[in-house]
Order: sequence, then structure tokens, then C-alpha cells
Amino acid sequence: MQKKKLYILAIIVTFALVSTTAMTQAYAQSISDGMDGYVKGTSGIYTGNPHECWYPDEDGNMLPCRIDTGDTAWMLTATSFVLLMSPGVAVFYGGLARSKNSVNVFGMTLVIMGIAAVQWLAFGYTLAFGPNYEAGNAFYGAWDYAGFNGVSHFAPLGSPGSCLDTWSAAYQMNQMVDAEQCSQDWPGTIPHMLFAAFQGTFAIITPILIIGAVVDRMKFSAVIIFVIVWSTFVYYPVAHWIWGGGFMGDGTLDLDPSLSPSFLLDFAGGSVVHITCGFAALAAALVLGRRMGLGKVPMEPHNIPMVVLGAGILWFGWFGFNPGSQVMVDGVTASAWMATNISAGMGTVTWVLLSWAHTGKPSIVGAATGTIAGLGTITPASGWVGPMGALIIGIAAGSICYGAVALKNAKKWDDALDVWGVHGMGGLTGTILVGTLASPHVWDTGDGIGAWTGTAEGMEQQAIQVIGALTVVGYTLAVTLAILKVMDAIWPGGIRVTPREEEIGLDLAQHGERSYVNE
Repeated sequence: MQKKKLYILAIIVTFALVSTTAMTQAYAQSISDGMDGYVKGTSGIYTGNPHECWYPDEDGNMLPCRIDTGDTAWMLTATSFVLLMSPGVAVFYGGLARSKNSVNVFGMTLVIMGIAAVQWLAFGYTLAFGPNYEAGNAFYGAWDYAGFNGVSHFAPLGSPGSCLDTWSAAYQMNQMVDAEQCSQDWPGTIPHMLFAAFQGTFAIITPILIIGAVVDRMKFSAVIIFVIVWSTFVYYPVAHWIWGGGFMGDGTLDLDPSLSPSFLLDFAGGSVVHITCGFAALAAALVLGRRMGLGKVPMEPHNIPMVVLGAGILWFGWFGFNPGSQVMVDGVTASAWMATNISAGMGTVTWVLLSWAHTGKPSIVGAATGTIAGLGTITPASGWVGPMGALIIGIAAGSICYGAVALKNAKKWDDALDVWGVHGMGGLTGTILVGTLASPHVWDTGDGIGAWTGTAEGMEQQAIQVIGALTVVGYTLAVTLAILKVMDAIWPGGIRVTPREEEIGLDLAQHGERSYVNE
């Protein structure tokens, strides 16, 4: 009883502190004209963020640079697509799980969505995409954007300059205004806050993907704490390394400065999302151990139509995940859409053919798994390869991920829903293959030179891809194992449910609810 009272008190204190902080900021932004940069009748708060694009008007008021309404509309849509993918994972995983654990799968997904969204606001975005001032920012972003401080919902990122001479002007159908009011940098055609929102959906779905490895046997409370800690020490730093100006994107990996490649190519998250979640899933499966009765009692999916529906939702959502990562609408956006679709289709077909040859029957669960493998594997390459490159990657996805799942089964690693085999190995394969197949013909700037060109630049890019991918693999495995080992040691009774709870199912044992009530 005393423990319960302390728990309730901790919740009340936490909410009081958060609410007080939020109200303080809201109060400061709502007083009067001139306070904290607020200018009545304009765009509102001037954040003072030197990394955002603002320009002075005739009276010296700071106004936000212009945004492109088409790009903004597209990115609002793409962000919503990616957010929809998280419930899609719940449907996919929920169908693969046994019926007595499906509520737990949906519950973990929903609660992680909530936790990850709040965590992204509090400090996740700033750690992943905060400014880079010092040597330490090669690994973590600065704290400038904590609580979305300095993140405008009007101004884009970048520096102001001529609207007729921007990096995106060539893609505008209509003539841009003749003014010094447009961002000269990427992503400078959408509000800063929208960019943060889009990246936040990636931070939400990545830890959700991990739960496929721990279904049936990890305590709900332990999952919550694990997600918070893991995101802080794995996802945010890796995102910063590659996308936030960290050491994998700032030229540190440049093996030969005389050649053009200098950073890891990861268009939409092969390393940031799929390698991290996949190899974290493998670590979790090894720490938790096998489910009771594995190989002795039936553990087949309880609802295959749900699995197919979940795969379809994810296929749909991936058109926000990959094409949205261009953060504008242009030819590369269209190319990424096509590459995503081709690889998903080829991954599906490849897996079905392999399972048909292997077992004598075409598995529909296998087809859905192949779809996800194709999607995950094309992710890092989607903005760098053409249609035929995507076809090759789809074949590689179906083949390599199928082999990885077979290896996992032979080793009896109980990654319950094959997160490592599909996402981990798919992300690793795609990250390496983008170095092989990247085509300078996709970008009109000539970016993306793969080893297939036979050039020194292509060979260097291939080496950078291998080094970067293996670094993320090693870091993810080491940190995830450390987190889980420490948690298991200090958690009352360990992080795994009791044998009795595992036997009756986590739906009843952890939540007191059931998916299907017949009486």
C-alpha cells in the first residue's frame, strides 16, 4: 500500500512540474505586443534562432522567410502517413502474436507512441537535430531546442536571400517573388516545426518496431522504461550522427578528401531506424531468453488477415516515410516513391518464391514479411537508386532477410516476430547496397555515386557505407545489451514476466483485458 501511494505521488508531482513549465512558457508568449519578440499583426513570436530564416521589415520587425505551400502541404501529409505506420505495426504484430498477447502488442504500441511524442518534445529533437557548436556535438546535438524552444511554426530553417536564386527555385512551376525573403538552405521551404514533427514520427516508430522481439514475455512497465532509455542513448545519437550534422555527416568519414563522397548515404533511415531497431531486437531476444514451450507448443500467428492488413498499412505509410524524406516535392521525391514501390513488390515476390521452394507451399505470412523486408531494405537507398536498382534491392531484401530468419530459427534465437532478420538485416543490406547501386543520374546535381560506376568516388562511397553501417551495428548491440542487463539486475523480479503470467498470456496478466470475449 505504501509503495502504491508513493507511485501515485510521483505521478502527481511529475504532472505538476510539467504543467507548471508548460504554463510558464504559454504565459510568456501571450502577454502583449513587443514581449518576447511578439509583434501584433505579423507572424507572432520571433524565436531569435540564428539557424532559422528571418528577415527585417521596414520597421525593423523580424518576419519569417517565405515557405512553399505545396511543399508544406505535402510534408503535413507525409508526416501523417508515417504516424499512421505505428498503428500499422500494431496490426501487423498483433496478427502475428498469439491471441492471448495481442492486447499487449496494441497496448505497447499506443503507449510508446505517447511516450515517444512527449520525449521528442522534451529533449529528443534537440539531441538529434540540435545545433553543432563544439566537438561533443559530433555525437549529440546542443540543447538549444529542448521543449521546442526556438522552433518556429512559421519560419523555415536556413539563412535569408533572394527568392529567385534558391536551391529549390528550379522546381517551382510559378515565378518566385523578387525579394530577399527566402531560405537559401535545405529544408528551407517548410516551417521548422513541421520538419521537427516529421522527424518525430521516425523517433516514434523505431522503438515500436523493437517490441516484435519481446512479445509474450517482457513486463509492460519494463518496456516503458526501456523505450525511454534506449531512445535517449541509441536512437537520438545515431540520428544526430547521420542526419543532424554529426560525425557520419560532417565529413569525418571522408577517406580521401580529394574525392567527392564524404558522408554516409541514408536517405530515410536504413541505419537510423532499421539497423538500430533490428539489432536492438536481437539484443533483447538474447537477454530475455526463449519463450516457454518454443518449438514444443504451437506459436503460429493468430490472425493472418490482420497480418496482411498491417503490411498493407505499412506499405501505404512508407510513401510518406521514403518520399517524404526529400522534404519537398521534386523529381527525387517521385523517384523515391517509385523505388519504394518496386522494392516492396519484388521483396514480396522473392519471399513467396523462396518459401514455396523451401516448404512446398506459398506462405501468405511470408509474403507480408517479404513486403516489409523490401520496404525496409530500400529505405536508405530510396532517394539514390533508380527503378532497376530498386528491383535488385528488392531481390536482395527477400533473399537475405529470408536467410537471416532461417539462421535465427536454426540458432533458436527467440526474436519472436523476426525484427532482426527483417529490419536489422534489411537495413544493413540496404545501407551497404546504396554504396554499390547509388546512381548520379537520380539527382541533377550528380550526387550519389555508387561502386557500380567503377570510379574511385564510387569505391570510396562503398567503403564509407560499410564503415558507417558496422559502426551503428556495434554501437546499438553494445548499448542495448548494457541497458537491458542493468535493467534486469535492478528491476524487482527482473524484466521478464513470471512463468505463470507467460502461460495465461500478457493480456490478462499485465492488463486484465482480452482481445476476444465470446461470452
